[in-house]
Amino acid sequence: MAIYRFRISFEDYDDVIREIDIKSNQTFKDLHLALHKSIGYDPEKSSSFYVSNDQWIKNEEIAYMPNPRKIDRGVILMENSKLSSFIDDPHQKFYYVYNFDKPFDFHVQLIRILENDTKEYPLVFKSVGEAPKIFTNSLISPMDDPGEDDEDFIDEEDVLIADEEELGSLNGREEDDEQEEEEDEFSNEFSDDDNYDSGDYDED
Repeated sequence: MAIYRFRISFEDYDDVIREIDIKSNQTFKDLHLALHKSIGYDPEKSSSFYVSNDQWIKNEEIAYMPNPRKIDRGVILMENSKLSSFIDDPHQKFYYVYNFDKPFDFHVQLIRILENDTKEYPLVFKSVGEAPKIFTNSLISPMDDPGEDDEDFIDEEDVLIADEEELGSLNGREEDDEQEEEEDEFSNEFSDDDNYDSGDYDED
C-alpha cells in the first residue's frame, strides 16, 4: 500500500501551505478532515474535490454534504471514494472548494508517492503559514491588523441624539434668526442714504 503526499495551498493565499501524508486506500473525506484539522476550520461544511488538469480546470466532482440537487444527480461522495481510484498521474491535481455558502478555493497536488510504514495516517508532514481566520461575516488574513482603522469608526456611546424638545427649540431659534434677517433687509432698503436732505421736504 502506497502513501500519498499532497501539497495543499489556498488559491488566494499561496503562502499558506500544508503537506499531508495519507494512505492510498483512505478516502477523500479523510483528506478533507485532515486538512481542516491542520488549519482550524470547521469540516462540517458542504465541500467538494474536483479532479482537474494542469490548468486547474474542474472535472469530476467528489462531494461532502452535497445539496439535494447534487444528490439527485448522483454525485460521488467523499466518504465512499478512495484516493487511489482517482489517481491517474504521479502529479495528479485536484481543485478543492470548501464551504459553498462562503466558498474558499484550494489547490491540491500529489507531489510524492512513498512506501507504507507503521505510522498513523493521515498526518501533516509540513505546515507553512497561518491560515486566514474565519469570522461570522468575513474572512480575515493574518496579515490584517484589525486595529489600524479604529480612528475611522465613531463610537456610538459618543454620539448624542437630540430629543424632540431640543429639536423644537433648535428649529424655533432658526426661524427667529431668519425673521431678524428679513427685518434687517427691509429696514436697509428704506434707510437714509448719503444724498438724503431732510430740508427738501420742509413745508414753505
